[in-house]
Amino acid sequence: MLTRNCLLLFLWILVDEGSVSSLRPPSSALGRSRPGREHARGLVGPMRNGAAGFQRVKRGWVWNQFFVLEEYMGSDPQYVGKLHTDLDRGDSEVKYTLSGDGAGSIFTIDATTGDIHALRSLDREEKPYYTLRAQVVDIDTNRPLEPESEFVIKVQDINDNEPKFLEGPYTASVPEMSPVGTYVTQVTATDADDPTYGNSARVVYSILHGQPYFSVDPKTGVIKTALPNMDREVKEQYQVLIQAKDMGGQLGGLAGTTTINITLSDVNDNPPRFSKSFFHLRVPESSSVGSAVGRIKAHDLDVGRNAEVEYTIVPGDGGAMFDITTNEHNQEGIIILRRPLDYESKKAYTFKVDASNVHLDPRFQSFGAFKDTATVKINVLDVDEPPVFNRPSYVMDVYEDTPAGTIIGAVTAQDLDASSSHVRYSIDWKSDLDSYFDIDPVEGTISTNELLDRESIARHNISIVATKLNSPVLTSRVAVTVNVLDINEFPPELASPHETFVCENAKVGQVIQTFSAKDQDLPTAGQQFSFKSPKEDMKNKNFTIRDFGNNTAGIVTKRNGFRRRLQEIFFLPVVIDDNGYPPKSSTGTLTIRVCGCESNGSLLTCSAEAIFLPVGLSTGALVAILLCIIILLVIVVLYVGLRRQNKKETLMSSKEDIRDNVIHYDDEGGGEEDTHAFDMGTLRNPKVVKENLFRRDVKPEMKRGPRPPVSQDSADIRDFISQRLTEHDVDNAAPPYDSLATYAYEGDGSVAESLSSINSLAVDLEEDYDYLNDWGPRFKTLAGIFGEQSETQSDSATTENTH
Repeated sequence: MLTRNCLLLFLWILVDEGSVSSLRPPSSALGRSRPGREHARGLVGPMRNGAAGFQRVKRGWVWNQFFVLEEYMGSDPQYVGKLHTDLDRGDSEVKYTLSGDGAGSIFTIDATTGDIHALRSLDREEKPYYTLRAQVVDIDTNRPLEPESEFVIKVQDINDNEPKFLEGPYTASVPEMSPVGTYVTQVTATDADDPTYGNSARVVYSILHGQPYFSVDPKTGVIKTALPNMDREVKEQYQVLIQAKDMGGQLGGLAGTTTINITLSDVNDNPPRFSKSFFHLRVPESSSVGSAVGRIKAHDLDVGRNAEVEYTIVPGDGGAMFDITTNEHNQEGIIILRRPLDYESKKAYTFKVDASNVHLDPRFQSFGAFKDTATVKINVLDVDEPPVFNRPSYVMDVYEDTPAGTIIGAVTAQDLDASSSHVRYSIDWKSDLDSYFDIDPVEGTISTNELLDRESIARHNISIVATKLNSPVLTSRVAVTVNVLDINEFPPELASPHETFVCENAKVGQVIQTFSAKDQDLPTAGQQFSFKSPKEDMKNKNFTIRDFGNNTAGIVTKRNGFRRRLQEIFFLPVVIDDNGYPPKSSTGTLTIRVCGCESNGSLLTCSAEAIFLPVGLSTGALVAILLCIIILLVIVVLYVGLRRQNKKETLMSSKEDIRDNVIHYDDEGGGEEDTHAFDMGTLRNPKVVKENLFRRDVKPEMKRGPRPPVSQDSADIRDFISQRLTEHDVDNAAPPYDSLATYAYEGDGSVAESLSSINSLAVDLEEDYDYLNDWGPRFKTLAGIFGEQSETQSDSATTENTH
């Protein structure tokens, strides 16, 4: 350091002597500063002789870079360096000022000498350099004598930071059985010291703990395996301690450590192994098919998918009775029953089971077979079982109407256990609610309990229960189907409609219709019917029956030609017999209608009216004639309707003419007190009175003689009207204008005489009212009332006379 400073000072003297002759060298104290480089700068300042203006003066050089040690622990401020200008002649006329980073707080300058000191300890990792500005001013006026000069103070690094693993501790894994040099992971340590100055930041890696399993590259920090065939099943976890040391690992360097947790990942390098070579299991014979009867397990030291085990049964003795599957959760082998067990048939089964890995690693197949074999023996345990029927189901047949108590069949069950208990039989009441059958509890014979009807129930399904005598809780069931066979109880009958037709031009021996029969008895497959004419119809000259022998027959004509005018319908009886036992027969009647046909036998019409139609008219011509008739009828109806409508309009117009107003009275009168129904004055108009006027709606049974005409000059009516006129003339309350007064006076001359009871002084109890019946329907009600009164009065009188 001293040599470098002396060399710099020598160069400065050479440069200064060639440029400025009056330059003063810095003091001897400058030897402790660490200048970096120097250069000459011009300086403009005031003239000393007092001349106006400025002149350019030269400054020899100025330190623009200083160094200060970090972490300085001395008691005095640390000397940094010295500033000097050519204007400073040692007469204390100038002073130095300092500004910038840390000026006054960290760094201070002697205003007279220009010496710079650091007031406190500095840390390069906190701030590596400081930029400051220095200036020379007049001590009296503080006027700048030259421009500011900028310089840098760098904090010189020392090895005060150890390497650090920022990402530690680390976790890594490597497959087991890996070869030497297999990459595991890489670690990195950082040093906060200056990597460009010395060896403070040069880090070297080494293993403190973890050998001989792993190694680390001293420069890169890459960790690799150092031992071959490391087995996870022996040791799975490793903890490695790595050290990082600066100063290139030299003595005195700082060091940092980190931990790496390394796990050996599994590979399939171990086959499954049974814990024992022989497994003994016990299974009750009552175990159901598909149930688990035992478990075995082969252990695999590997983990995960490498430990998955597949079990298989080696074909051999007993292997067909069982199957084996793997439990995915614990890799156990579950033995499952495939077929029912029977202790009485076979008491033990022995077979072998192989256990192998599902996922094999070809690198380790050279180690040997990756499977293991064990022997399994299963003993069947005897269980008290229910009785067993000798058949899975029974089918029995019985004829309907078989007498009650008839045995129709039997069932048999036995106890196969060693105890061989007796068996008792019964019918499940739910399957035979109506108790059609009965069973012998000891023999198992089934008999009818009542008459069976095939038409009601053709098949009975019952359930028979077999129970062990020494253990009633053990029962078994079997289905019994009872078919009720049909007996010939229904006669045959015609299967098709009973009506057909024959053409008028039919020939003798012609088959005009084929028919068949049916029977309600079953089965229908074996039924055989025969057809014939009854004995009393053998002399039929028109038709006969021909049996074809295949359950069908035909109607055959016995003469030529038929005429509808003579006879339109023929009835032909037919006798039908079946082949049942006992045989049944019935007589059916076929209706044959005579119809008109074309020459080829096609039907034209069967209506009786067709015989009156002209011969030779076709169906189209007949339809055309009918259409014409319908059109004419429609025209006539329309014409009549229009005439009636025109007549009605004429009548309405005549009624609206007030000059010819005709009043019609079609209502029956209500008696002498009904003066509001119609105008009584009209009835008394002499001009409308006609002689010998009789009721047109009554036809009397006997005539009583002509009604005397009413005289127009009747004194009775004239006196009545005169009296009424006199009353109105003297009436002061009568209106002064003309008015029409109507008087409802019956007058004399009525055939029925007066019906009023006002002037009746006495009632003749023996009066006969039968003459009211001669007055027509309108007086029948009145005649009935008086007739009942007469009968009642007569009965009363007869009773009084009797008493």
